[in-house]
Amino acid sequence: MKNPVPLNLLPENASISDAGELYLGGVSSLSLAQEFGTPLFVYDEEHLRRRCREVVAGFGGGAVYATKAFLCTAMARLAHEEGMRLDVATGGEYHVARAAGVPAADLVFHGNNKSLRELRIALADRVGQLVVDSFDEMDRMEELVSEGHEPPEALLRITPGVEAHTHEFVRTGQDDSKFGFTVSSGMAEEAVQRARSSGAMRLKGVHAHIGSQVFRADSFGAAVDVIAGFANGGGFEEISLGGGLGVAYVEGEEAPTIAEWVEVVRESVERNGFDGKVSVEPGRAITASAAVTLYAAGTIKHLPGIRTYVAVDGGMSDNPRPVLYGSGYETFLARDVAAPRDMAVRLVGKHCETGDVLVSDGWLPEGLEVDDIVVTPVTGAYGHSMGSNYNKVLRPAVVFVRDGEARQVVRRETYDDLLLTDVGPE
Repeated sequence: MKNPVPLNLLPENASISDAGELYLGGVSSLSLAQEFGTPLFVYDEEHLRRRCREVVAGFGGGAVYATKAFLCTAMARLAHEEGMRLDVATGGEYHVARAAGVPAADLVFHGNNKSLRELRIALADRVGQLVVDSFDEMDRMEELVSEGHEPPEALLRITPGVEAHTHEFVRTGQDDSKFGFTVSSGMAEEAVQRARSSGAMRLKGVHAHIGSQVFRADSFGAAVDVIAGFANGGGFEEISLGGGLGVAYVEGEEAPTIAEWVEVVRESVERNGFDGKVSVEPGRAITASAAVTLYAAGTIKHLPGIRTYVAVDGGMSDNPRPVLYGSGYETFLARDVAAPRDMAVRLVGKHCETGDVLVSDGWLPEGLEVDDIVVTPVTGAYGHSMGSNYNKVLRPAVVFVRDGEARQVVRRETYDDLLLTDVGPE
């Protein structure tokens, strides 16, 4: 038996009605499910804005939102309104940010394999910064500048050799990585010399990102030690430390707050004597706990002596993290948040995969019924953005709630949407 879901995992403006129902931003979760359907991503808009403000307060113009965590035009505009620049890693993310009205000058273009087409668009728009990841990318930039494009402001992405304590798929700072130029091999120094002599970029500084879902603040301090030392030796005026700050997903997990992260970075930067601009790129820390996903229970299957399966109307297509990383989540009922969770369940989706598991070891009240709305919290990052149409399942809608009002920012897909790019059988 598990206690009621820990309230610290819910969005800041979540509340429980006298009848026990979950309210989000002053809006009934059951009414949201009825109006917009399920599965449904529900974001606490004020929670998102406060997190953006915290980062801006800590880093000023160095605050950059990592759009890969969650991106739609409404989110891009929100982050920009709150004073953040945006980090985009593909032409698609770039296109969405620009469609939201974010100036190219406020975009930081990432990616370990930027195509000539992507770079041409970015340079034509005079993108704010490029984070250069390879010698091949330098070749492409030189080709474009020879065509008449203005050399962009650039950071070099280096791999500092700091191995963050997180899942191997989301570690990026160790030497064995597809990203950047390694410091230990001398490749980073070679890249600096090449960049400074090429004339195809205006080199401002260096960038490093050690990984995602990092719980140990001292890992960021270790990254600063390497990157600041490298920057000081090269006379750079900016360092970017990327993102990666972890968040708590399940009961018992603890992660540094944004304020604690800011303090660790600030102390490390001062200790290393770097007096230039410091940039960061949080994504998960802004969006993850701002949202919950609402599902409708469709099948409850008791297998005596084995387990109880609860199948909902979504699955690995709207949250692939459990399948990819073994990520854990909590489960509870929207109609009775404080109910004791006395039934062990495995929450699964509707896909044709045994591995289509959302919560391997979940807990729900014994009174669970078909059509009940099941809630998984802390789903605001890497759910919608990593979603798919596997089995031709429709992608969910996304709703922002604030001050008792709900607004749909991404509509639910229709069956006809599945045919938009299908050119037909003939």
